[in-house]
Amino acid sequence: MIPDDIVERVREQADIVSIVGELVKLKRVGNSFRGPCPFHQGKDPNFAVSPRGGYICFVCHEKGDVFNFVQKRLGLDFVDAVKYVGAKAGVDVKEVSRERTAGPDPREKFWEINAAAAEYFTRTLWDGDLGAPAREYLAKRDLDRATADRFGIGFAPREGGLLREHLNTLGFDDARQIESGLLHVKSEGEEPRPRFRNRLMFPISDPQGRVIAFGGRVIGLGEPKYLNSAESPVFVKGGTLYGLHWAKNAIRRDERALLVEGYFDCVRLMAAGIESTVAPLGTALTEPQAELLRKYTSTVFLLYDSDQAGLTATFRAGDVLLRQGFKVHVVTLPDGEDPDTFVNRYGREKLETHLAAAIDVFERKLQILQRGGWFSDLRRKRVALDRLLPTIRAAADPITYGLYVARAAEVAGISEEVLQRELRAPRAKEQRAATPQRDTATPPAAQAVLPHNSGASAERELVRVILHFRQLIDLAAEQVDARSLRDARLRAIFGQMLGSAAGDDVNSIAGQLPEHAVDLFQQLLLEPHANDPQRVFEDCISKLKRREIGEKLDDIERDLPLTAGIEKDELLMRQTKLNSDLRALGGNRWKKFRTTRPS
Repeated sequence: MIPDDIVERVREQADIVSIVGELVKLKRVGNSFRGPCPFHQGKDPNFAVSPRGGYICFVCHEKGDVFNFVQKRLGLDFVDAVKYVGAKAGVDVKEVSRERTAGPDPREKFWEINAAAAEYFTRTLWDGDLGAPAREYLAKRDLDRATADRFGIGFAPREGGLLREHLNTLGFDDARQIESGLLHVKSEGEEPRPRFRNRLMFPISDPQGRVIAFGGRVIGLGEPKYLNSAESPVFVKGGTLYGLHWAKNAIRRDERALLVEGYFDCVRLMAAGIESTVAPLGTALTEPQAELLRKYTSTVFLLYDSDQAGLTATFRAGDVLLRQGFKVHVVTLPDGEDPDTFVNRYGREKLETHLAAAIDVFERKLQILQRGGWFSDLRRKRVALDRLLPTIRAAADPITYGLYVARAAEVAGISEEVLQRELRAPRAKEQRAATPQRDTATPPAAQAVLPHNSGASAERELVRVILHFRQLIDLAAEQVDARSLRDARLRAIFGQMLGSAAGDDVNSIAGQLPEHAVDLFQQLLLEPHANDPQRVFEDCISKLKRREIGEKLDDIERDLPLTAGIEKDELLMRQTKLNSDLRALGGNRWKKFRTTRPS
């Protein structure tokens, strides 16, 4: 037999129009494809195939999905049909014995409890007084109940024990709620607390439509404004796109995907009929998210907010997509507008005119630099080219790469040969940005005070010192986000240490680590501990904070040429503040810091 997840993967990735089109002559008619029915040997175009994944004959009424078509037309059984379609879709289909698949899918327990929580959140939003603040908020955002229900939007009440009690009555005990991330325990002996309180809830689903996590928007004051579920065996934030299970068929049909920043943007556009819309869960677009999107289309329109933060996110996402070989277009909305407000005010047709006017991401970057006068003299031209080089290097498609080189050389007034030499020598900053999770070299084991130029060794020493002196764990949790550690092994060890109880022995901790981190964990255990752990700990924290500040200053320098007026003044003020923070930590003025504003 073939596992269900493989069958679903084949179904998702199969191009039914292409498969049917090999056996039936099809022609596009509106949003579907028409041809003569192969089942009753018709001659008129009464047989319709939808890119969404189905077919129907309006005369003999044969209908079904891609597997049904292959079974009936080629005389295959279901298993062979899946294998046939899988070969066409580039999915390796292997059968497994029934003994291997006996028993429930271990992920089922997560899907089950998340579905129950989603139902509770939805009912709480609309029934009774608890959901009143959220209903008022939706009314202010001009989002009606029909739309909210379509996307499963709900509400997690401020009263923390209600969801816990409700799930308990359904048979989901505290341990299962903690495992799923709906409850969390801050420290040993404390009562479990709900992760989401007083938040408008957006269910997050996998491509098959199973609820795997939630995104919560706080109602009123509170931080963070948006909070996602913790990662779990069914949810990896950086590998999930909000709305994909609704949008995937439309993306294939439209041969494009619209990428927006937030939940509301995605909901608003889909409700308006622009269904090929997804969002990256409120974070910068990741390579895995781009790879996921690549299964459905090769063209992406970036539709981010029109402010400076949105522009910065646009170009970062553009580079990620270019590395995956996408054709990337940027949609520019009027100042002060975001996709949610724009579509709500002007509707789908007006947005479609902006989509039609979208330009290539590299051309948009050039446009901003040209309007800012950054090609007017040699000094500013050098800075402008530095801003363009990462995007040129990101272009994986050879033709796109060549066009970018030719266009940049033309605008800057230099030869393509000179530009090509520069492109073959990537800057250290760009190498760091492209490989943020590389493994680090091992420093001398007994070194107590860190070298001043090694944030990587600071990561290692921090993990080592809290491993030997576990009374420092709580302090580390307050000062360091595990995601800031670049080495994937150290990040896993650090995260497991923060989640361990004071009495957990090292074998218990090691047993929870991913395989790739176990050897390093054991190595750190065997190394002698520092004589002055407090000093080492403080040095590590200082080093990591200096690295973080330095990277923010690099980002500001990169963004300065793309700003003007008040936004540029704000960046310069932030630059000054960060340099002040850097000096307070004992670091020198960042080497790339400009003391004067470019004129």
